[in-house]
Amino acid sequence: MSTPRAVPALGPPVVCAPLGVERAALRGVVGDATVVRTGMGPARAQASAAWIASGGPRPVLVTGVAGALDAAVRAGDLVVADEIRFTDFRAPVPVPTAPALAAALRRLGLRVHLGPIVSSPTVVEGARRAGLGREGALAVDMESGWLAEASAGGPFAVVRAIVDTPVAPLVRPGTPVRGFTALRALRHGAPALREWFAATWTGPAAREVVLAEPRSFCAGVERAIDIVDRALDRYGAPVYVRRQIVHNAHVVRRLTERGAVFVQEVEEVPRGATCVLAAHGVSPAVRAQAEARDLAVIDATCPLVGKVHAEVKRHTGRGETVFLIGHADHEEVEGTVGEAPADIVVVEDEAMAHTVTAPDPGRVAYAMQTTLAVDEAERIAAVLRGRFPAISTPRRDDICYATTNRQRAIRAVAAETDLVLVVGSENSSNSRRLAEVAARAGTPAHLVDDVGGIDLTWLHGARRVGVSAGASAPPELVDEVVSCLSGLGPVAVTTTTTGTEDVVFTLPKEVS
Repeated sequence: MSTPRAVPALGPPVVCAPLGVERAALRGVVGDATVVRTGMGPARAQASAAWIASGGPRPVLVTGVAGALDAAVRAGDLVVADEIRFTDFRAPVPVPTAPALAAALRRLGLRVHLGPIVSSPTVVEGARRAGLGREGALAVDMESGWLAEASAGGPFAVVRAIVDTPVAPLVRPGTPVRGFTALRALRHGAPALREWFAATWTGPAAREVVLAEPRSFCAGVERAIDIVDRALDRYGAPVYVRRQIVHNAHVVRRLTERGAVFVQEVEEVPRGATCVLAAHGVSPAVRAQAEARDLAVIDATCPLVGKVHAEVKRHTGRGETVFLIGHADHEEVEGTVGEAPADIVVVEDEAMAHTVTAPDPGRVAYAMQTTLAVDEAERIAAVLRGRFPAISTPRRDDICYATTNRQRAIRAVAAETDLVLVVGSENSSNSRRLAEVAARAGTPAHLVDDVGGIDLTWLHGARRVGVSAGASAPPELVDEVVSCLSGLGPVAVTTTTTGTEDVVFTLPKEVS
């Protein structure tokens, strides 16, 4: 185990509120943080930032009211800045903890927006306001960018409550009412601000982030995504995909933006169109339906899933009953069962393994869903082997190499950390199994779709945080999680490696 590097201790937390009414709205409700009135405008903000920064690095959260730039942002809404922009040539200030803070505020029932805030030295109205909105910024203020220096390199965040909008400018009779609504929203959000401060790391040594290796995309997932990308390049949009190409919302969103159209069944695909079959595999009935519609089919089934299909067909072709260890509602299992529905029995847990029967107990075999937890699957298989001594076993483990490798790595990481975060979508079986494996190792573990899924309360007191990702989760999502943890205080990033992967699958001829 590595020795955490010593770092300068962070100073006491500070809330920066430019106006006295903003300071009054938050005094006494943000825990141990000192609420400082910093003054309105860039000159006062700069002076206050220099004074606060002179005490060394510390968590700083800037709050107060702001003007909306986007018509969808209403008075009383909160905007959490993921980036602070300036109206001049200065580089933007990134705020990597913003998604987690926004999520904490939303859990309080507040209407919250996440995006860029612009800091301007003057009040912005009219055409200039519209222009900044077209550039993607959500709100404008006169202090946040200059107050970023107050943290002196420590954790930094910005939450602004909207008091005026493009359709309701600042100088209007309703401004006082909108101002009261905005300040009330800020005060309502105080518990989330306290969570953010409590999640910042102020120990004498850096918080350790331990990455599991291997993690993220496997060869089968890379192949499937590459197939859709290449199909779009070669045949043009739209390319239809039956079900999610892989179980990850971010992957599906990106491909949708490129022109992929995801459908539940091939009956939804126009006749003669190009259709990709997802990585989880399909039944022969689905292939027949695609042929009947004269679809140009490109098969993205993972070769390891295809291996299980071949095993099942071999056993059922010999008149054997196949016990398929897996989850009945998973697409991979549905496709495999479709090879011989009358001769396949899905076994979901040990209890079922103790009760399943076969017409001829001497002619049975078992196979496995490729994304199961290795330890659970083996316990189920052991029950079947005990009850059916003549049972045929897979020639090689059905659980894919990537699932096995990631579970081995997460066990090693869980053994040396206080908390484990697994990046992956909820409908990803292999991702869920990673979180379960870590939890069975005795470490609190959570599955998050992305950095916005992190509950800041999980991080309270967590000195060593393990991070992994399911085989269908893009690696850049892990980078964002690490960036968020870095934004909460000094971190030392290490990697625990339990193996390497060099598997590459060939592409189908339609896109090769």
